[in-house]
Amino acid sequence: MDLKITNYNNFFQLKGVLDRNSVYMFQQEFKHIFEKLTTITISIEGIESMDKYGVNAMAELHNQAIIKNKKFAIIGNGCEDLYNHFKSEAA
Repeated sequence: MDLKITNYNNFFQLKGVLDRNSVYMFQQEFKHIFEKLTTITISIEGIESMDKYGVNAMAELHNQAIIKNKKFAIIGNGCEDLYNHFKSEAA
């Protein structure tokens, strides 16, 4: 299944697969997001699978939020690899 991104205001819902093939679309969708919004929430409840490219794209979005002093949240029971990545990062 391809990646589908829907949003309402600052809430984004991901559905499908976030992998090497769909990461470009993800990056384009969120390329200038912090210039438009101060807070975003991404639900990964609908993510069926995510490879290392998807995890890295989410981590990069998180880093942008920190650099630009914006609020960023990832919610939902999605990809275990993503949670492991954030658990392993030093605070």
